[in-house]
Formats: sequence, C-alpha cells, structure tokens
Amino acid sequence: MFYHSASKLFAMLAVAGFVVGQGPTFAVADPKVPETVETSGVRFLTPETLAQVDQGLKWLSVRQNDDGAFGVRRGYGRNVAVISLAGMAWLSSGSSPGRGPYGVQIQRATDFVLGSCRSSGYINVPVGQSHGPMYGHGFATLYLAEVYGMSPRKDVRENLEKAVRLIISCQNKEGGWRYENEPSEADVSVTVCQIMALRAARNCGLFVPKDVVDRCVEYVKQCQNDDGGFRYQLVRRSSSQFARSAAGLVALYSAGVYDGPEIGRALNYLERHRPGGLIDPHYYYGHYYAVQAQYQAGGENWNRWFPRIRDQLLSDQQKDGSWSDLTFSNEYATAMSCIILQMPNNYLPIFKR
Repeated sequence: MFYHSASKLFAMLAVAGFVVGQGPTFAVADPKVPETVETSGVRFLTPETLAQVDQGLKWLSVRQNDDGAFGVRRGYGRNVAVISLAGMAWLSSGSSPGRGPYGVQIQRATDFVLGSCRSSGYINVPVGQSHGPMYGHGFATLYLAEVYGMSPRKDVRENLEKAVRLIISCQNKEGGWRYENEPSEADVSVTVCQIMALRAARNCGLFVPKDVVDRCVEYVKQCQNDDGGFRYQLVRRSSSQFARSAAGLVALYSAGVYDGPEIGRALNYLERHRPGGLIDPHYYYGHYYAVQAQYQAGGENWNRWFPRIRDQLLSDQQKDGSWSDLTFSNEYATAMSCIILQMPNNYLPIFKR
C-alpha cells in the first residue's frame, strides 16, 4: 500500500517543494482551501523549525563514523535502534540512500543495520549496549522497511523478510513481545516496536498473518487501564504512565484500530499530559509515540499537540544542534527530536494517515 520506489519518492518530494540540497520549502496556504493534517506543515514547519532541525541533522552526521555507528564515548553508539532512528531522522528530511543532503549518512546507517543481520533474522550487535535486544530488532526492522523501495539493494528485502519472520516467531501466547528473541513474556513497550515493524513491512508488500495482528490487538487492549492509559504488563497491575500509554495507542493504530472506545479513552488520557510538563526519563520515547498518535487522530488533537511539543523541543536544543539525554545518548535524543519535529513533512510511509 505504501510501497515507494525511488522515482515515486522523489516525484512526491518535488510536489511538496523539496529540492535536493536545499531542504523542504512550503507554499503559502490558500485560505480558500480547508486545511488538513497532511497540509499543516505550511503553518507548523516554520523557518525557525526547519533551521533548527537541520542543525540537529548536521550534528548527527558529524557524529556518525564511516561504518554507520556513532562515537564510542557512550555505549549506545553501536546500538542498532539508535542508528536506525538516526536513519529515520535523515529520511524524514527527504533524503534517501545515496540521494539528497543526507544520502551518504543514510547509506552508512543502512550498511550498519544490514551488517548486523544474522542468518536467523535477528538484528543485533552483541558488543553494543542494549536495553532489551528486541527493541533494537524492532526499530531496525522498521528502518529497513522504510528504506525498502528507496534502495536497489536485494539484501534489504532478504534481511527484512527474515527479520519479520523472527518477530512473528517471538510473539508470546498473550499476543505481545518482550526483551529477548523468544516467545516468553510481553510488555507494551516492546510490543509497539514489533507491531510498527510488522505494519511497515506489510505496507511494502510483505506477508504478515492476520492472527498475529489480532492477537497483538487483544493483548494491548487488555493492558489498558480504566483511566484510558496503559500499564506495562498484564502480570503487573501497575498504574498508567504517559510514555507507555502513547506507545499503547500507537500499537493499536499500527494494528489498524482507528476507532472504538479504547482509542477515545487513550486520547483523553494523553490530553491530560500535554507537552510542557515535567520531563520524565522516557521523555523522547514518549513524545515520539505521542506525536504519531496525535497525527493519526488529526483535527484539534493534532492542532493543539504539535505546536506545543515543537516549541518545547526547539527551546531545549543545545547550541551545537543536539538534544541531551543522560540515560541513553545525545544521538538518541537528537534523532528522536528531529523525527518528532519533522512529522508534518509526511514523507515516511509508516507515519502516513
């Protein structure tokens, strides 16, 4: 459905006003034409926003090594999740492997991810620090699905197919996924990574069994609390929290659930946690999912949400163009921030409505 060849992608970017080497530009909105979520970039992607995003993307490019990984100062520099997120940040600007201002960086990231693929389909670098290897596998699979169609390399599809089969084989009896590549436990946070990867793979033509998706939907729905938020696991009757609740809602959207009482209650919960409050340890992770959820919701949800997180992120950017995160790394925080800020670009198939 969302398969993009390189020619189709660049035709789309040309219509949007993207010129390779210059970044995206937008025409002045026509007041006679009703605004949609997809055209809101006219208002939301201000010159200041675009300039600061480009600063962040350039900072990431300077930090990247020739092998596609990042500096060795922090243990997460060789984490496939962080590298895949950086690749998605560059893709979100309109570049593709070998094409555009960040084409070289995307190609390096792609090389690293493909080089981390095992014969079993598992995408992981044992020497790289990781908070649950299936996080990395999920983000890396998602990244390969977004690159597929933009790259002529046959090994993208070959490894993507293996990665998808591994995800399917690791779904546990409850319908979710957990840290390790085995069908044992499950939690909402890892589950959303896998269902997004499966959705992206299905978008570009790979087969994903319906029962896998249906079981995931049932698991996520069971994790929803009465307040509309989501708990971490079924076995833990924990309270709702912002980051995991945003993730739970996106898991439902990724599985094709766009309506129903679960969606409305989850959106109401997120509304009580608008940007501008205290920054928690999972700040970037939470807002990465929250901005996707609000984009899918559209209307006033999107119109209220995006300007707030945009302004907050712009004010938090450091002078060198990066964003700071003491838990994982500044590369992680910068990649996440750039993805969030570029949501109105509407370039990546996985983020489309």
